Amino acid sequence: MKTFVVLVFGVFMIYGAIAQENASAEASSDGAVITFEEDRYDFGDIYQGDKVEHIFKFENTGNEPLIITNVQTTCGCTAPNWPRDPIAPGQASEIKVAFNSAGKIGRQNKVITVVSNAVSPTNKVTIVTNILPKKDDSYE
Repeated sequence: MKTFVVLVFGVFMIYGAIAQENASAEASSDGAVITFEEDRYDFGDIYQGDKVEHIFKFENTGNEPLIITNVQTTCGCTAPNWPRDPIAPGQASEIKVAFNSAGKIGRQNKVITVVSNAVSPTNKVTIVTNILPKKDDSYE
């Protein structure tokens, strides 16, 4: 009899856990969702002093307007430009990231953090490059 009671109790516990998991999954699907086409871009080799840009394209795949409140970078050498108006569900937009390699050398990995009202409120995209010493124009 004890085994039967424990078994029934265990079944109810498992069912309750599954029901809660499904309810929280449904609740989290409501809201804005930012979906990037790519979350990493590699410029390859560039020369010290070069200025490069990349556009990260994204779409609001959620069911509420997406509002980007801030875009943070890891240093002043990286400058983002992002949409200030709400992005409607199904609408695409972009974040342009400019990188200035002045004073840098070697492998660089810059993380750009996008803060919004999305279901997942912080998203990250990354730019990567390898900075070579300045070209010496005196030999040309």
